[in-house]
Amino acid sequence: MKRQILIGLSIFAIFSMFITNPCFAITKKLNKGVNMKKITQTAGRTQLGNFAPEFAHFNDDVLFGENWNNQDIDLKTRSIITVVSLMSMGITDNSLVYHLQNAKNNGVTKAEIAAIITHNAFYAGWPKAWAVFNLAKTVWTYDTPALSQKDKYQQTIMFPIGESNNAFAKYFIGQSYLAPISTEQVKIYNVTFEPKCRNNWHIHKANSGGGQMLIGVGGRGYYQEWGKEPVEIKEGTVINIPANVKHWHGAAPDSWFSHLAVEIDGEQISNEWLESVEDEEYNQLK
Repeated sequence: MKRQILIGLSIFAIFSMFITNPCFAITKKLNKGVNMKKITQTAGRTQLGNFAPEFAHFNDDVLFGENWNNQDIDLKTRSIITVVSLMSMGITDNSLVYHLQNAKNNGVTKAEIAAIITHNAFYAGWPKAWAVFNLAKTVWTYDTPALSQKDKYQQTIMFPIGESNNAFAKYFIGQSYLAPISTEQVKIYNVTFEPKCRNNWHIHKANSGGGQMLIGVGGRGYYQEWGKEPVEIKEGTVINIPANVKHWHGAAPDSWFSHLAVEIDGEQISNEWLESVEDEEYNQLK
């Protein structure tokens, strides 16, 4: 009982750290694009705070603080819209350079910006395209390699994806990854599944105590106990798995998925891997 209380306090401390750590507050996922950090702007207050404080407020808190952090449009798309709008108005000063750099940071490649400017030239005008190309060449001095799906997903979660889960690959359908978060006191691992990846049915055996806790930290996945309906797991979902219960967990068909796996201490604990979750059964999920 004492050991279980200590484990519970340790887990509570971990969650308290997540909630109170200021770094967590600014890196929480805010969009579905390639950038996970909250957009903040201080240029208004820095340059006009004393002269025009109300304008500075609208610029920093409303335009960037609210509009740019709206999740209905990802940051890459929002950056492209901004560049096209400024080009169409003929604005080719430092403000456009800023937004071109912002577009690059949000995943727009050299080939994409060239196509965007060329397309808009037919509507906004050829001279404007020439002016914007001259600025874009200074921003895209080299083409940034396109991010892989794994890298894009990594930027949406605060925990590392880790390396390929080769040691347990035979117990998974699809590609999974494993990153140790804590190997002392309470063992915690971040397990990441590519879309459609899932582990086999398995049982965490124990004579007393034992079992596992899953904490969703990114994407969308499922947990299912034998004889019960699947349960969807999203960011913040907590699943308590008792010892000696047959179950499986993994990604949704259309989403990457990560969960923290918290190992619960017990007596005579072991893991029994069973049959795989076949496509016929898995494909019934949404």
